[in-house]
Amino acid sequence: MHKRSNGIWHTCIRHNGKRIQKSLGTDNKKSAQKIENRIKDQINEGKYFERLAGHNKTFNDMMGKFMKEHAPIVSKNTQEGYKYYLKNLSRFFGNSGLMSITPKIVAKYKLYRRDNGASPSTVNRELYMLSKAFNLAIKEWEWLKDNPVSVVQKERENNEVDRWLTEDEERRLLVNSPEWLREIIVFALNTGLRQDELLSLEWSRVNLLRRTILIRKTKNYKPNTLPLNSIAQNILVQKNEVKVRSLKGDIVFTSQAGTKIGKRNLIRTFAQALKKAEIDGFTFHCLRHTFATRLAQNGVDIYKIARLLNHKDLKNTQRYAHHCPDSLKDGVQVLEKFDYNLTTMAQNGG
Repeated sequence: MHKRSNGIWHTCIRHNGKRIQKSLGTDNKKSAQKIENRIKDQINEGKYFERLAGHNKTFNDMMGKFMKEHAPIVSKNTQEGYKYYLKNLSRFFGNSGLMSITPKIVAKYKLYRRDNGASPSTVNRELYMLSKAFNLAIKEWEWLKDNPVSVVQKERENNEVDRWLTEDEERRLLVNSPEWLREIIVFALNTGLRQDELLSLEWSRVNLLRRTILIRKTKNYKPNTLPLNSIAQNILVQKNEVKVRSLKGDIVFTSQAGTKIGKRNLIRTFAQALKKAEIDGFTFHCLRHTFATRLAQNGVDIYKIARLLNHKDLKNTQRYAHHCPDSLKDGVQVLEKFDYNLTTMAQNGG
């Protein structure tokens, strides 16, 4: 019998080669010993049958308790991340019983998210959150004995891979895309917006006079005001003139029916266009890489690129630095105004 950090006594009894661990539910040692003795008697008499509390618990029960008890003790940014990840997890697991969530089901979730265009890092963060909830259910709530996420292999992350469109690939992609997708692709290439930011853009966040858009829901949870170049501005002006407005939420980029374009529809149609254009190894997120890469190749400094991408950490933007060697030359050439004539100096000194 031992006492946990929360003050509650626990027992660990071995019987027929099996270890039974159980909370005795009290911080009083004498009471705990009585309960432990009762359990031992039941085991010896063959009357003890341990039934985990999790047998009648659901995914929603576990995540609800997780958000109520664990989320408040982490940072605000982490809390916002949890809310986002939980939405994705809930769409798949719903009200599934905890006992039905096996490693095989968790592996299917990875495929489901991959098919919906989620990046490997996003999938891994979602699985990390799910694993954390299962660990709490095992160690603190005593609902379960095993964590099905712990044996599932993580997605391979390769954040150093750069993939951007060549001019020829861009032409082929646009030719093979339907009109509504063509607008989105060109807008993404000229603003660097993420998929979610683009699909949720509302007219109320567009200022055609100032040529700016306001992105309220960003990956790092900080609102970001972006300037528009003439290409992006013209797309919005044309859409505004024909009054293509969403039936729900005043969305800028809509389907032909005027409704919000779903992620699945966008990813599916984008994949079809890529296939027709014979472009491999490219995802929608690579349009954002293309935006940043083209800026770097045309001499825009890394700090401005970071601001435009709304990167919280400059390290995330450094991957584009090797695309702008000419701007690095300009950086050292500004020192040429200090004209050191070493020959003259040597003569004067001599």
